[in-house]
Amino acid sequence: MWPLYAAGFTTAFGAHGIAANLGGHSDDAVTSLLVLGGLLALYDGAEVLLKPVFGSLADRIGARPVLLGGLIGFALASAAYVVADSPAWLWAARLGQGAAASAFSPSASALVARLNPAARHGRAFGSYGFYKSIGYTLGPLLGGVLVWAGGLRLLFVVLAVLGAAVALWAAVSVPHVPPLPRQRQTVVDLARRLADPAFLRPTAALAAATAALSVGVGFLPVSGAAAGLGTVATGAAVSVLAACAAVVQPKAGRALDDGRLSTRAGLTAGLLTTAAGLACAMLPGLAGILLAAALIGVGTGLITPLGFAALAASTPTERLGRTMGSAELGRELGDAGGPLLVAAVASLATLTYGYAALALLIAVGPVLALLKSARNTAENAAENNA
Repeated sequence: MWPLYAAGFTTAFGAHGIAANLGGHSDDAVTSLLVLGGLLALYDGAEVLLKPVFGSLADRIGARPVLLGGLIGFALASAAYVVADSPAWLWAARLGQGAAASAFSPSASALVARLNPAARHGRAFGSYGFYKSIGYTLGPLLGGVLVWAGGLRLLFVVLAVLGAAVALWAAVSVPHVPPLPRQRQTVVDLARRLADPAFLRPTAALAAATAALSVGVGFLPVSGAAAGLGTVATGAAVSVLAACAAVVQPKAGRALDDGRLSTRAGLTAGLLTTAAGLACAMLPGLAGILLAAALIGVGTGLITPLGFAALAASTPTERLGRTMGSAELGRELGDAGGPLLVAAVASLATLTYGYAALALLIAVGPVLALLKSARNTAENAAENNA
């Protein structure tokens, strides 16, 4: 399992390590905000388009070769910029990294499910999410140190070595998991599967969690600066968010496996906690920012392992790759859509209203579900009394 955890760390570290340092340390390549936005979107755009494709390929030929190919591709794309060291190759390297991550990320998720019994899926996905959170946390920090020490080129050197090392580790340690026979699936069958509540609910929860996480990382520093807080204080708040998410994920996974937490209750609690965190972001000052960071971190930490465990439980084993790829697509859409929604509302009103809009959007689903459950309980009680 450790090489799979390392693969999760690699995609998170690579995505955030470069994204956090492009604007301030690559003046030759980033000549405007539009160029910066394009470079940031390139990685995520490749993932949105290609993750379902590579997920289906993993089902067809096996997840292990797709995992290895993706890691090798990530190393080669990173090395390309190291060798060329030109603005044009920075675009090519980011596109190549995003395409490679589209291959090894859903393959790693599928292998986590295949290599663990259903009774341990919560623990497995909790640990996988923990190491991904560590990558998200260390990416901006360690990436900044590397860029300070040797420029953007040194960061790409480290990513090339990291991708190659994890690929070698996975080649030695990850067992061969043969693809399973699959029934022929039409486009209608696929659409029916994607509309199935067993897929739609956890994927929507994962997208909501990723949206809130992206908004927290991107906009809480803006709120801190508006309140007169320094970069150290706002950076600490973002670190609190990542730390809470990292700590909660393994605990939530164990609670699910031990029967102390159900998927439905955990996802509902996670969504409401995340919405409460966004509501706290509306409060002025450091207290509001820290509360927001902690609650968003706890909420997303609950949702992530439970969502992936629910998807694994409801998916035929021979189609795990496609399901994980499609779920990752949902997360990427949340990653992009959350900040866009908050920014759009903030441009019309204030950032406070942007937080409120996303909080309401995340909370409406679980609140309606709770109301429906309470109404059904009351109706059943009335029928029993009658």
